[in-house]
Amino acid sequence: MQTDALKAPATGVFTRTYPGDPRQVCQVRTDLLPILDGCPIADELILLASELCANAVLHSNSRHAGGQFTVRAELHPGDYVWIEVEDQGGLWTDREPDPDRPHGLDIVREVAGDGNWGIDGNAPLPRTVWFRLDWPVTL
Repeated sequence: MQTDALKAPATGVFTRTYPGDPRQVCQVRTDLLPILDGCPIADELILLASELCANAVLHSNSRHAGGQFTVRAELHPGDYVWIEVEDQGGLWTDREPDPDRPHGLDIVREVAGDGNWGIDGNAPLPRTVWFRLDWPVTL
């Protein structure tokens, strides 16, 4: 059950909480599409948001019965877009990136670039993974 109402797209802000189920990743994409309508980097934003949500439902405590994760997005047309996913914490296993088969955070790192993404929080507490992409100027 989704517990937060969609915020009005006109405000440029989106917040929604989802059950910690892998099937919800598709729902997040569907929910983000309307607020990203007309954004020249919508495809990249949807890709990275999907990767963060997949991490939440596969690798955090959000995946357990009753778990959930929250997606927040702020759109600043002509400037930037900020998206974050807050999960319910838990231990992550560090691994070396595989250049032949990138996964979640490898993709975020590659697309967002250094300094434009991060992880806030600690294992037993909620963790927030975020990224920021510049909104390209179109002439």
